[in-house]
Amino acid sequence: MLRTICRETGRADLQSLPITRKFYPMNFTQRVRTVQRSSNSLLCIGLDTDINSIPRFLHTHVDPVFEFNRRIIEATKDLVCAYKLNLAFYEALGENTWYTVHQTLAAIPEELLTIGDAKRGDIGNSSEMYAKLLMHDYEFTATTIHPYMGFDSIVPFLKNPAQGVFVLAVTSNPGARDFQYLPVRGKPLYEQIIRKVRTWNAKKNCGLVVGATRPKEIRRVRTLAPDLPLLIPGVGAQGGDLKAAVRYGCDAKGELALVNLSRSILYASHGEDFAAAARASATAIRDDINRYRTQFFSPRR
Repeated sequence: MLRTICRETGRADLQSLPITRKFYPMNFTQRVRTVQRSSNSLLCIGLDTDINSIPRFLHTHVDPVFEFNRRIIEATKDLVCAYKLNLAFYEALGENTWYTVHQTLAAIPEELLTIGDAKRGDIGNSSEMYAKLLMHDYEFTATTIHPYMGFDSIVPFLKNPAQGVFVLAVTSNPGARDFQYLPVRGKPLYEQIIRKVRTWNAKKNCGLVVGATRPKEIRRVRTLAPDLPLLIPGVGAQGGDLKAAVRYGCDAKGELALVNLSRSILYASHGEDFAAAARASATAIRDDINRYRTQFFSPRR
């Protein structure tokens, strides 16, 4: 994506926003595998940037959230395979949302994956509009979807094989048990969701969200979906088990797991050294992930 920033406003110049989509001759699952191999990383940093939590000195900038994101990306871009933007933190910015998301995405190297954590899923014509924003305007590599309204609510996000969806299967929050574990035809609901998602994966661009706070379920999900990418949040501030996330979340080649951490990296320091502290935290986590990959999987080819 090509974006320029107005010097006067710090915002993207609307007159110079040509959409330049790069053609990818591979499907989303292949893209995940390719990026993870080239970066030697399964780490996904969640840019869930809370304007109330960033260092105070950044508030002198026209767009403090973007400035924070820019410095985090610059400090960590060689350590990750992906960045995930939880759009709730951006939508809460009001009129600045569109600019801040676009500028953040423009700062991310094109070869890395970008995930719009939007958790959408609505009737067909509404989903068409959500997909238009997320997949065509923002051009996220993938987005998160909830499956409650079924296939027709997800179809608009599946049109381009190079762009993926991560369907919520087993989430990391305590309330996950309210519905996700309910028995349906003798199996928990989340297993029925996984089986259904596999039938939707004709273009090889479906994945699943599985919380790192549920290692037994991660193992079960990988058994049911051996070839789907898994987005695994919940390590770090939520207390998920990193070792179990890698051991049970990876496929047989030690790939296709995207281990997401947010707060423990973003807010490793609240001082002027926040970017350096984020890099140190991300480096330690990336190295731990790769050590576990070496421990549990054969050398990658």
